[in-house]
Amino acid sequence: MIRVDVHRTGEKRWISSFRVQGHAGFAEAGSDIVCAGVSAITVGTVNAVESLLGVTLPAEMGKGLLAVSIPELTDEPVREQVQLLLESMLVMLDTIQQSYGAYIKIHDRLQ
Repeated sequence: MIRVDVHRTGEKRWISSFRVQGHAGFAEAGSDIVCAGVSAITVGTVNAVESLLGVTLPAEMGKGLLAVSIPELTDEPVREQVQLLLESMLVMLDTIQQSYGAYIKIHDRLQ
């Protein structure tokens, strides 16, 4: 199973970090559409933040792991755009969870 942990902080509940860990086990490696979808969404979001907004997101990647920290941003419009992309990522992941809930669980919490 894939576990997605989202941590939020502050009054606006900004996403401060997220961690995606595990393997779906929906199908064999290389044929697992749940793993492929989750990987495309999460890595694609990190790449979009970096490419479109110029914000480097510290990340740790490994087999079945993506852990990302969101840096403290002082430019309010950029921070809001980063958060919008991250919230979009969660909507996409939730769409997968709705169809394949036995293979992915999202835990979204305020720190």
